[in-house]
Amino acid sequence: MFREYLSQLRNRILSVLEPQIRRVRALVDPYVAQARARYQKLEKRERILVQIAGALVAVLIAYNFAVAPIMDYVDGLDDRIAARERDLAGVQRLAATYATLKSELNVVRHNTVPAGKDFSLFSVVEASFSKSVGHDKIGSITPQADKKLPDGLVQYSVQLKLNDVSLAQIVDALYAVRALPVPVGVADLRIERRSQNTHSFDVDLTCVALGRNA
Repeated sequence: MFREYLSQLRNRILSVLEPQIRRVRALVDPYVAQARARYQKLEKRERILVQIAGALVAVLIAYNFAVAPIMDYVDGLDDRIAARERDLAGVQRLAATYATLKSELNVVRHNTVPAGKDFSLFSVVEASFSKSVGHDKIGSITPQADKKLPDGLVQYSVQLKLNDVSLAQIVDALYAVRALPVPVGVADLRIERRSQNTHSFDVDLTCVALGRNA
C-alpha cells in the first residue's frame, strides 16, 4: 500500500516537473551541442587541457557542495562537544560543592546541643565563665532571641561583657568554653585594653550554640 502511494506521488511529481525539464533541455541542448562540436575540433593537447579544467571544476563543485558542508558540520560538532564538556565540568563542580556542603551540614547536625526545654545556654555560659574568670569579672550576661535556621536548626546566643581581665584569664575562659561537654562556640570577640591598667582588658563576646528545633 505504501509503495503504491510512493509510486503515485513520484508520478505526480514527474508530471509536474516534466514540462519544466523539457524547457530547460530545449534551452541547454543547443549550447551543449555547440560545446561538443567545438570540443571535437580541438587538438589532442587542447582536449587534455579542457579535460583537466573540467576535472578541476568538478572537484571544486564537489568540494563546495559536499566536502565543505561536511567540514563545517564537523567543526560545529566539535564546538557542541566542547560546550557539552564545559557543561559537564560545571555540573561536576556543582555536584562536588553540593557534596561538601552536605557533609558540612551533617557535621553541624551532629554538633548540636541536646534538644529539649531543660537546656539553657545562659546557665552553661554563666557557670563556665564564673569558674574560669570569676563571677565578679562578668559585667553583664544577656541571652539573645533564638534564631531559627534552615533544616530544622535553631541558634542560641548569649552576649557577655568581661571587665578588668588579664590575657591569661581570657585564654582560660576561651579554653573553658571550648572544653564544655556541649558544643558552644565564641563569636564577635572584641578585646579592648583598659586605660587605667595596660595589663587588663575589657572583653565583649557572644557565645553561640546550635540545637534542633523541637
